[in-house]
Amino acid sequence: MTDNCLFCKIVNKQIPAQIVYEDELVMGFKDISPQAPIHQLVIPKQHITTLNDLTAEDRSLLGHMVFTASQLAAEQALSAPGYRLVMNCNQDGGQTVFHVHLHLLGGRQLTHLG
Repeated sequence: MTDNCLFCKIVNKQIPAQIVYEDELVMGFKDISPQAPIHQLVIPKQHITTLNDLTAEDRSLLGHMVFTASQLAAEQALSAPGYRLVMNCNQDGGQTVFHVHLHLLGGRQLTHLG
């Protein structure tokens, strides 16, 4: 845990969040500034600052995050119509909280990227 990390404080239940999933490795919760009707975050409980800080040992953790997001999408009937998973890295990549996290977005037609 990093003392000033917002997501570490959520993991440690020091600040509230609308938690939708939790296991020993990850936590899922609703984004406080949703960009789609369904906008949830999946984070590792372990503090990893950016994608650049991942190690080979973190590969299964990232796979678990993606699997968890796909299960959350299925629970909300997003599988067939579709959804988007997004990870941002550093300021130019759009990262605003420096704790690795995966955005699950869905519930409407999302704009095309690129």
